[in-house]
Amino acid sequence: MAGVVLVFDFDKTIIDCDSDEWVVDELGASELFQQLMPTMSWNTLMDRMMKELHSQGKTSEDIVECLRRVHLDTHIISAIKSAYALGCDLRVVSDANLLFIETILKHHELLECFSEINTNPCYVDEDGRLRILPYNDPNTSHGCSLCPPNMCKGRIIERIKALTSTKGEQLIYLGDGKGDYCPSLRLTEGDHVMARKGYPLWELVSENAKLIKAEIHEWSNGEELERILMQLIPTLMSPTAPSFISMDCKHETMPMASHESISQALPVPHS
Repeated sequence: MAGVVLVFDFDKTIIDCDSDEWVVDELGASELFQQLMPTMSWNTLMDRMMKELHSQGKTSEDIVECLRRVHLDTHIISAIKSAYALGCDLRVVSDANLLFIETILKHHELLECFSEINTNPCYVDEDGRLRILPYNDPNTSHGCSLCPPNMCKGRIIERIKALTSTKGEQLIYLGDGKGDYCPSLRLTEGDHVMARKGYPLWELVSENAKLIKAEIHEWSNGEELERILMQLIPTLMSPTAPSFISMDCKHETMPMASHESISQALPVPHS
């Protein structure tokens, strides 16, 4: 049976909102956020906003509780669980941060479905403030003009493809934003890119379709995402693979080798 690797962006792909903006808005720091947005990079801005929330008495527990209120489309939940049940390797590549992503996925009982989460690291310092760091070493340029300085998703996709290509696995990339364009360019024939219609990735892919070697699929909402995946995945696997399975993501071990769980990461200051 051929393997399938599903790589999801997170904000406005797995969830409908932007998790960074959700936290800032829900915890009452929108005004400063809007003032600072034109003056600094997004990753630096979010670290600065965590400082502001901390100064207002907001704790990491307040942030976690806020994230648990993020709505997740039932079709997205079903698609993730079904893809996992079919044997797909699910991964996240996101410019959010580890705490936000893990909290939301864990709350919706989806965390165990993912073998890897590639995102900006974070930790709670000795003062109880959440610190958000860049994924990429700030002293080392990733050399990509399409991506923000803290993360090149294209380089992450190249690493994933290098690890999986020897197994004959095909990759499906799902995203919405401008930052998802670079990884779409790194896909090859036999791969697939699912771009959310009406969002920046869809516009860039539509305008530069000749540069995209992967097969392009558009989706608008969770229902369409689930339908496309459940049609696409069996065609990439063996002809005898079931066309649809829906079940919980449960297994004996959780191979999250690239990141720690929230319970481990939150109390320990970064060294």
